[in-house]
Amino acid sequence: MGLLVLEDVRKTFHNGELEEEILKGISLSLQPGEVTALVGASGSGKSTLLTIAAGLQSTSEGVVQFNGENLSAMKPEQVRKLRASQFGFVFQFAHLVPFLTVEEQLLVMLDVAEFKLRKAEKKEKVHQLLQLIDMGHRKHAYPSVLSGGEKQRVAIARAIIHEPKVLFADEPTASLDSKKSKEVMALIHDLTKRLNISTLMVTHDEEMLVYTDRFIRMMDGKIV
Repeated sequence: MGLLVLEDVRKTFHNGELEEEILKGISLSLQPGEVTALVGASGSGKSTLLTIAAGLQSTSEGVVQFNGENLSAMKPEQVRKLRASQFGFVFQFAHLVPFLTVEEQLLVMLDVAEFKLRKAEKKEKVHQLLQLIDMGHRKHAYPSVLSGGEKQRVAIARAIIHEPKVLFADEPTASLDSKKSKEVMALIHDLTKRLNISTLMVTHDEEMLVYTDRFIRMMDGKIV
């Protein structure tokens, strides 16, 4: 069994008397150390599937299991704590806090995840990760002076500083040019392998699939 498993997941939205089934029986399994990409046209269900896998919204039918535990059977507070400690998130835009330095962005994430380290140990952990992603020289910089690629590197570091088991990335290169996109994807691929994370990514850019271990094509709410 995989680290994150979806079994016959269905999602239906209601708009008055209208009913629209967005996901139509999706089953997949994610393994540690792999980058899995969801690809397909707009409206195919990619982002809905990602948010359900991450516990950000519930299924209409089916089961989502993380490490053998059924997310659907958990209370909302339990799911929130699970997301904070075991999941990391990267989006199209970095969404960095404008009044925090690069170093502070990561330290705050350790506090949110309730990471059990002394203050000096947290700073050392942040320093090591920033060195790993070649951003050590920017740790005292504010987001306003960072390039788009640098911001996304910091966002990735923030997403994994607390050692999550799963990284969810929703169009992580959509706001970057081709060169920066390749750099960011190479970084995600390298960190997935190095830290043995399971990464699930949504992308519309099929040039980025070279940095994945497998891709899943979706159409009309189904895997094709």
